[in-house]
Amino acid sequence: GLTAAVSRDKITGEITLEGGALVLADMGICCIDEFDKMEEADRTAIHEVMEQQTVSIAKAGVTTTLNARTSILAAANPIYGRYNKRYSPSENINLPAALLSRFDLMFLLLDVPNVEYDTNLANHVTHVHRYK
Repeated sequence: GLTAAVSRDKITGEITLEGGALVLADMGICCIDEFDKMEEADRTAIHEVMEQQTVSIAKAGVTTTLNARTSILAAANPIYGRYNKRYSPSENINLPAALLSRFDLMFLLLDVPNVEYDTNLANHVTHVHRYK
């Protein structure tokens, strides 16, 4: 997961705490794809990481705070498969504005439909894979 997991060691029976992606990326960068499909609990955890640079854990009797001083690079898709320029980024990718405001930079990569260009690109890709 993104934050941490508490598990019981099968041999010793001790409870162990394993850091998730955000904790393991401490002092580095954590890349998250499908950011728009994330569960609400993970969104809350990311909000804490981006605000306080820590992950708070309270599971199975283990209560602690772990460092997560990481940069987050996230990618998300529009909710209906195409970006609608009449709506805000928050409405297009169905994420709360409070969470999106935590990002320093936001880039919109728009795929403008163009039949001729798309056909040429598809022909090129299939040609390259057919004649390796």
